[in-house]
Amino acid sequence: MSKGQSTPQNESDQIDAILAARHDNPFAFLGPHPLEGASASVVRIFRPDVERVSVIPESGKPVEATRIHDDGFFVATVSSLEQGQAYELELTAGAKTWKERDPYAFGTLVGDQDIHYFGEGTHRHLYRVLGAHRRELDGVTGMHFALWAPNAKRVSIVGDFNDWDGRVHPMRRRVELGVWEIFLPAVGYGAHYKFEMLGADDRLVLKSDPFAFFSQNRESTASMTYDLDAYQWSDAEWMKARPKRTPWRDPMSTYEVHLGSWARMPDEGDRPLTYLEMAERLPAYVADLGFTHVELMPVTEFPYDPSWGYQVGSYFAPTSRYGTPDEFRVLIDAFHAHGIGVILDWVPAHFPKDESALSRFDGTALFEHEDPRLGEHPDWGTLIFNYGRNEVRNFLVASALFWLREYHIDGIRVDAVASMLYLDYGREEGQWLPNSEGGRENHDAVHFLRDLNRTCYHECPGIVIAAEESTAWPGVTQSADHGGLGFGFKWNMGWMNDYLEYMSKEPVHRKYHHNEATFSLVYAWDENFILPLSHDEVVHGKGSLLSKMPGDGWQCFANLRLLYSWMYLHPGKKLLFMGSEFAQGAEWNFDASLDWHLLEHPDHLGIQKLVKRLNELHRSCPQLHVDDFEPSGWEWLEANAAEDGIFAFLRLGPNDQPLVCALNVTPVPRKFRLGVPSAGPWQEVFNSDDLAFGGSGVVTADARPAEAVDWQGFEQSVEWTIPPLGAVVLSG
Repeated sequence: MSKGQSTPQNESDQIDAILAARHDNPFAFLGPHPLEGASASVVRIFRPDVERVSVIPESGKPVEATRIHDDGFFVATVSSLEQGQAYELELTAGAKTWKERDPYAFGTLVGDQDIHYFGEGTHRHLYRVLGAHRRELDGVTGMHFALWAPNAKRVSIVGDFNDWDGRVHPMRRRVELGVWEIFLPAVGYGAHYKFEMLGADDRLVLKSDPFAFFSQNRESTASMTYDLDAYQWSDAEWMKARPKRTPWRDPMSTYEVHLGSWARMPDEGDRPLTYLEMAERLPAYVADLGFTHVELMPVTEFPYDPSWGYQVGSYFAPTSRYGTPDEFRVLIDAFHAHGIGVILDWVPAHFPKDESALSRFDGTALFEHEDPRLGEHPDWGTLIFNYGRNEVRNFLVASALFWLREYHIDGIRVDAVASMLYLDYGREEGQWLPNSEGGRENHDAVHFLRDLNRTCYHECPGIVIAAEESTAWPGVTQSADHGGLGFGFKWNMGWMNDYLEYMSKEPVHRKYHHNEATFSLVYAWDENFILPLSHDEVVHGKGSLLSKMPGDGWQCFANLRLLYSWMYLHPGKKLLFMGSEFAQGAEWNFDASLDWHLLEHPDHLGIQKLVKRLNELHRSCPQLHVDDFEPSGWEWLEANAAEDGIFAFLRLGPNDQPLVCALNVTPVPRKFRLGVPSAGPWQEVFNSDDLAFGGSGVVTADARPAEAVDWQGFEQSVEWTIPPLGAVVLSG
């Protein structure tokens, strides 16, 4: 029983408790109960929405119930109703009469093993147990609702099926773990619902279902019952091949997308595209540009548009802004049909304080910490999950598995990992609590992340799990069984910051900052890095990538071509935010379309062609991806030519002739001698200064044999013209 409550002893008090919606054990009173000393049962029904009720046993005569309270409490004594025998209720309201089964005649559906595994934090299909699910019980089909709220004093399911009246369907409390459940035979798919809860703090609140598969968005926050199993997938071959994939050795270049602002419909109020409209356009576009993956900024349902999805309201529902869950699956299917893997931005670091969601869920700090020094993000105004609680960790791991399994998502990018790892993240001295050893490391979060990675990689081999982690935490991509966090990849925020800072400098000053451009190669193999040029770099007053580049108009575009070339030739997987592929001029606006009209201009079209060519090069040349995370995949030819503004290096594959790469960060062509590993002939397979990309055309079209001139540790070399603010790749 709930704290501070006890079940009323006499019938009158129990009726009063039902009428007041404060009975904490309604199944002990409502429904059928055998009469002591008599071969009959008493059936108690509370239905304030009807005038008459009759009980119709499976065998025996109907019995009209007596209305013993004006608010709609009925009682019937049925002599022919044996214990466990089925019956129907015939209900009359006005001119309407219908039949339905009594919810309080059914037993429990949440099994003891489900509760056990949930309690220890290891239930891998938790989303199939909690939430709203269509079930068949005793030959009757209906909706089973289950909720974890251990400290609530009363929980009722409310919705458009009971006029949102919390008195009508109070739920059964399973005392083992505080799970509440009820089976409603009359409810089908498409119903809107919430949980009305009398919390431990005696506040009456309406909560959305944490496990809802479909939900309203923005100010409307009702959950919706949805058939998760009806969709017929078309990607069987893709899913069959997925477990055999090796993402760390495969080519991987990712197009990061915010679905609400990729493209809009200007003739229809500038609305975003629907999932179905996206499925017709976005996968084909991404595939045409040669990207291997798309990363979707959070699509998990969220109430506040300016949060871009990073303040999640529902961890098991794709946002209904753009369509239904199955229409979102059509989009995933379309990506797979075009050979594109789908990565979902996933947010287990924090959640919003909206009353309808997880905040103080059952009148206590259930999902978050009670102490704000542990439970609140001062910078973001959000709440932090309590990773030390088994059920909370289970909730989050089940969410990750849900997207990987039920939506065929090929990976997750875990947002804000640094904020999870450090107890003092974003806090001044005195605003945080140290761990048991007096340190700043969040041991509970580390335990959660290791569990997340172990479980997801075991259950769904071939996927991608990437950490957005901005500190020097050791072993982010090291195995969880060997002291690491167990991620497959880590975003290289240091590379991003250093290279953007370096490239923003006028070329004449770059020789004084040469080491900033080489520093990333000191630690390039410490982790399995993704090199991101993400949405965070083109918003909040930072301008677009193009606007960060110095010089006149031509030099700005040339510098951008150089930046992209450097990213693709540098060890690590690649990520580029939408719009950057055609040099969006303005910074990103989540509430407007990308500036697609810019592709009418040759310079912007040239950048798009460059990105397409870089993706082709990245995919076709094993040297540029197979050994991304091994020092054997890279060798400097020239790292110290600061005065010339030249960088030169080899990219090597296990069984392939090395590629010779050279970059010129000055606005004048440079003739430069490069050591080569064989006699050749050597030929440009890529030149960022090609006229097709908007360059000046300083291209060496003919193949050249190497000369017998010892250089940079090789017995032969070539003298090559490196274009202004350009990059070349030579193949022998």
